[in-house]
Amino acid sequence: MFGGQVVPPSNSPHLRKSGSRPVVFDLDGEQGNTEMEGLLHSTESDDLKIPSLPISTAAIMPSPILLWRFKVLLFFLWGFFCCKIGWDSVMRMSVNLRDLFLYEAFLYYNPLLLVTMMVWLWGVNLWVFAQSTISYAKIFDLDQNHLTHREIWKVATWMTIIVPISMTAYLYLYSHGEVSLAASQPVFLYCAVALILIFPFDIFYLSSRYYLLRTLWRIVFPLQAITFSDFFLADILTSMSKVFSDLERSVCRMVHRQVATIAWFEADSVCGSHSIGIPIILVLPYIFRLFQCLRQYKDTKEKTALFNALKYSTAVPVIFVSALKYHVLPDSWTNFYRPLWLLSGVLNSLYSFYWDVTRDWDLSCFTRIFKFNKPSLCSHLLHGRKWVYFWVIGSNFILRLAWTYKLSAHLRHNYLTVFTITALEMIRRFQWVFFRVENEWTKMSSKSNLQLSEISSEEDKLLAPSNHNV
Repeated sequence: MFGGQVVPPSNSPHLRKSGSRPVVFDLDGEQGNTEMEGLLHSTESDDLKIPSLPISTAAIMPSPILLWRFKVLLFFLWGFFCCKIGWDSVMRMSVNLRDLFLYEAFLYYNPLLLVTMMVWLWGVNLWVFAQSTISYAKIFDLDQNHLTHREIWKVATWMTIIVPISMTAYLYLYSHGEVSLAASQPVFLYCAVALILIFPFDIFYLSSRYYLLRTLWRIVFPLQAITFSDFFLADILTSMSKVFSDLERSVCRMVHRQVATIAWFEADSVCGSHSIGIPIILVLPYIFRLFQCLRQYKDTKEKTALFNALKYSTAVPVIFVSALKYHVLPDSWTNFYRPLWLLSGVLNSLYSFYWDVTRDWDLSCFTRIFKFNKPSLCSHLLHGRKWVYFWVIGSNFILRLAWTYKLSAHLRHNYLTVFTITALEMIRRFQWVFFRVENEWTKMSSKSNLQLSEISSEEDKLLAPSNHNV
């Protein structure tokens, strides 16, 4: 039964303040008395405070699943509006200028779109490593503040939003006659990316940004012993040589004020397709990797490093012989330089394919792919399955041959085909990362086990009883 108002005695130290609400409780049972005392103590603990009941924030916050679905819905709506505005802007132009306009717009933005794709794929790599026993932080010598796959995906999400918005603004402004404003869009985007990378304050993942910049510096100037992260990132940069080539052409047009114009299309333009800067930028990642191999041979005296350097040197004739098409007579190109280009391309592709399978992956005999420490979809699909190796080896062979097409400067006019081949090269490198990192982890584990066994054998020798007679 519920009781009524309780009036404490006049000498009670727990008197209520005037105007406060009466306390109602159950007079029957000790539980009611205990609750009454607790409530009285809580209300009288501080005369300056008015008692208030806490409101549960969980009751007013939406569930994480609902928030996630809402974000996905907003993302698709944003993508639809960007595509709709971009398509309508392109359709406003005349048919004879439309393809040329798309080619120029694509040139400015496809490098950052490809980088965004690579960031997404790198996040997937890290997610798979997190499911396995591979400690990628130990392999790359990362500190405890390194980015996880969730943070990588967060960065990729913002890149996925910002780059298409800038591209849509460029298309819309140009098609509506605001040429100067349209020309400023890629310039502003490139400057913003550069500033974020070098921003010295502790925001935007400062330690990770500076780790990336330090590694790039070590790649360009290999004046020290080569670490795994140095040549790992340098190998990824060879797959992004098209990105750097387009960046060079874009920056060239920005410097010479040729954005949103057709001046670059003229034969004497310094930013045209015949520019010598295109093959130079294309070959730089391979030259950096070549110098790394020579430095590694200097430090270790291993002949394997020289053979690896020879592999990267085979990309040089593919790039420069292709670029000669703009500087030689058509008959000379058809009769001599084109067969030479085809021969050098086949040699580079086969050599690189052989090195991937036998050296980088150590798949001369089928081993395992990942030792997962907890069951997941990837472990169920990939662990110990032979079709995985057949798929990876076969796709690597085909995409290695296709990569020769992309390295050829005289085949760059079909920008959609080149973009597709470059995206496929990103996927090939994404597959390569799994096997390369696992192979390195296997070597590190084997070396650690060998050292432990040697230490154990030495301890056994020291602790063994001696048989000397006194």
